[in-house]
Amino acid sequence: MKARVKWTDGRQFVAESGSGHSVVIDGPPDHGGRDTGPRPMEMLLMGMGSCTAFDVLNILDKARADVTDCVAELHAERADDVPAVFTKIHVHFVVTGRGLKEKQVERAVGLSAEKYCSASIMLSNGGVDITHSFEIIEEVRA
Repeated sequence: MKARVKWTDGRQFVAESGSGHSVVIDGPPDHGGRDTGPRPMEMLLMGMGSCTAFDVLNILDKARADVTDCVAELHAERADDVPAVFTKIHVHFVVTGRGLKEKQVERAVGLSAEKYCSASIMLSNGGVDITHSFEIIEEVRA
């Protein structure tokens, strides 16, 4: 896997993934940025959230669950001192679908957390306290 991060101006960067996708990353004005994109640590948190959501959806798809929406809401705490690393991250999944079983969703979240999500397992192994919760919303058929 490769990536390229090019400084453009102030504290703005354009990051390009090895697969050719780009995203603007920037800092707040009080740190020389122009607030034109997410902060680097926000990108890290969003990457972890999308990694675990990807897994949860894959697992539920393989179980033939009728999922119509999945949102991972993340709340992170950081150390007060430099380096301001993540100390705690809580991931709350809101899974919407038809006839979803609680055990199925619980299993998908657990497998992602313990076996499949490279990003969250890496952060957890680095000392971040990561917790998970979920809720299921039944979609009413029209």
